[in-house]
Amino acid sequence: MAPFDTFREQVVATARLLVEKGILKGTGGNLSVRIEGQPAFAITPSNYDYMQMTPADVCVLDWQAKVLEGTMKPSVESGMHAAVYQNRPDVNAIIHTHQVYCSTLALIGASIPALFDEQVRFLGRSVEIIPYAPSGTVFLRRNVRSRIRNGHNAYILQNHGALVLGPNIERAVFNVELLEKCAFTYLLALCTEHEVTRIPLVAREIAFAKLREDEKRYAVRNMEGATRNT
Repeated sequence: MAPFDTFREQVVATARLLVEKGILKGTGGNLSVRIEGQPAFAITPSNYDYMQMTPADVCVLDWQAKVLEGTMKPSVESGMHAAVYQNRPDVNAIIHTHQVYCSTLALIGASIPALFDEQVRFLGRSVEIIPYAPSGTVFLRRNVRSRIRNGHNAYILQNHGALVLGPNIERAVFNVELLEKCAFTYLLALCTEHEVTRIPLVAREIAFAKLREDEKRYAVRNMEGATRNT
């Protein structure tokens, strides 16, 4: 088996799973996984049907978006993915979607406060808005890079969609679904015009501290793996 095959297969399997769950539609969105022990990642190709995609279609890039393996054109958001991996050593998987309820919040500029314990435990203190910039541009990359250091795992891209991170691809998929649940319930709550309550500050900080502990553990593991491969 070639060095990158496992990671490329993981991308294909996850893309199909997200299509089956109704999270990814058509050719919208993209996803990637970090190559263990190397400054590289495997990412979906640009504008390609996920259900037709094979591992050979998945692109492997380095941090400068140079193609290491693959013949397809990589996702236009490859630079954004590289920026996340470079600045968040705890992140091993990234999913960018145009999921409906989160995208609705992206249109009205509404961040999601700390509504549930589970939300804070896995997504962060809140789901913040990353200001708009055109897809695939250095401006979007800069906007993302400047905001992801807060240790959160989910963000809303203004007038665009969602950016979800995870320590592994399974957790990233879980985080995508958790984000959509939070976005949906928050929108419903806003429609009632009643006050939307939040979990107490102490509970929020306890839950977030657990997330940060996980992130530090994964960051150390990734850095040790990178050291072994240098």
